[in-house]
Amino acid sequence: MSVQLPVEPAELLRRHGVQVTAQRLAILRAVSDRPHRTADDVAEVVRAEIGAISRQGVYDGLGVLVDKGLLRRFQPAGSPTRYEDRVGDNHHHLVCRSCGQTVDVDCAVGTSPCLHPANDQGYEIDEGEVIYWGRCPDCRKGAGDGRTRQSNRKSATSTRGGEQ
Repeated sequence: MSVQLPVEPAELLRRHGVQVTAQRLAILRAVSDRPHRTADDVAEVVRAEIGAISRQGVYDGLGVLVDKGLLRRFQPAGSPTRYEDRVGDNHHHLVCRSCGQTVDVDCAVGTSPCLHPANDQGYEIDEGEVIYWGRCPDCRKGAGDGRTRQSNRKSATSTRGGEQ
């Protein structure tokens, strides 16, 4: 039994036909290091790593990586678009209404689309997006302190599958 080693980011870009640039590598690393980041979060991390990059440069880089299937884009209602590197599977998200923390949750069905409309109107459905809303354990503990929830919302961390 062989163990497949992770692919280096530059090689991953090449395999998907994406020109390797410092900006794209930094964007890919920023999202991989902490999934569910917003474009503004990515820009901040990328600037700290490589110096100046325009907001448009970040959006362009994210767009290319999404188009090539290296990143996934999703947008919870009332929230900025978020990016993650967990692609190629059918998973969903849990979002805390109080602090905004977002975590991955595996699909109970497994295959995509996991939901089927009562009437598909002739569409060929290939994806169903599910976002579960509620309150995370930390916010449930501090339910009486609105200031804590508000400060947490601004600095919410995003995790995979509930790991912190």
